[in-house]
Amino acid sequence: MLSTTLICLVISITDGDTLKATCDNEQVVIRLAEIDAPEKKQEFYVESKKSLSDLCLDKKAKITTQTKDRYKRIIARINCDGVDASEEQVKRGMAWVYDRYATDHNLHMLQDHAHAKKIGLWQTQLPIEPWKWRKKINE
Repeated sequence: MLSTTLICLVISITDGDTLKATCDNEQVVIRLAEIDAPEKKQEFYVESKKSLSDLCLDKKAKITTQTKDRYKRIIARINCDGVDASEEQVKRGMAWVYDRYATDHNLHMLQDHAHAKKIGLWQTQLPIEPWKWRKKINE
């Protein structure tokens, strides 16, 4: 999939790193690139989902596509009202940098700052990265 830029309307939030948008009268599912947010049964799931909702729900979004994942979701950087949603979720302590896929080194600086200041999920005793949590429950 070639990188393209779309202007879409965000119509729903699935969780802290996934949303649905309408682009040219077509509904698409978009996964925020380079981050991973808490899963439904993890601590901070609700807060992470609300954070993304506050950022993007019912707003026009500039979506810069990168690829598709195995679930056919578009992987993209999303900009809502001039705010990069991946960066903001990490900055707010509502998601981790997904090291396996991250190419934006600025995300690591934002995560380090949130961690040092105990912002968001970094307030918890032992926050577990979603990819490790998924692996553990699937064992």
